[in-house]
Amino acid sequence: MKTSPTISSQVDTDRLADFVLFTQRSCILNLSSELNRGNISFPQFFLLAYLSSEEYLTMSDIAKKMGHSTAAATGLVDRLEKLSYVERVHAAEDRRKIMVRITQKGTELVARMRSEIASNLSDVMSEMDEEEADTVDHANRALQGRG
Repeated sequence: MKTSPTISSQVDTDRLADFVLFTQRSCILNLSSELNRGNISFPQFFLLAYLSSEEYLTMSDIAKKMGHSTAAATGLVDRLEKLSYVERVHAAEDRRKIMVRITQKGTELVARMRSEIASNLSDVMSEMDEEEADTVDHANRALQGRG
């Protein structure tokens, strides 16, 4: 049973929402210019980020994670494969099953983008007062507990 938030937690929630909106806008602007240089879209980058934390994904896994149809997922993979960010491989146990995995070039792009995002967040967080930092830390711990 959920209880209604207290005024204090509502203030924290509002503060956190402002933080998320500000950092999202800031990160998206920086990410956008970098991705434009690599000729990939946000959905393609998010797919690369998923793949960077997995050994491989099937097309149906990709479609599910991206909230797309299998055909749309195939289109994302086709473009990333042409740019050498991912590769398709056949499953050892069933050659009809196609697995998609990230290449070294894709891994390097994701690592560079993560570094840019971390740097941007560090800049934002360095300007926070202690109460704001505590709010973000508390929310981060709560979100990690849900995953």
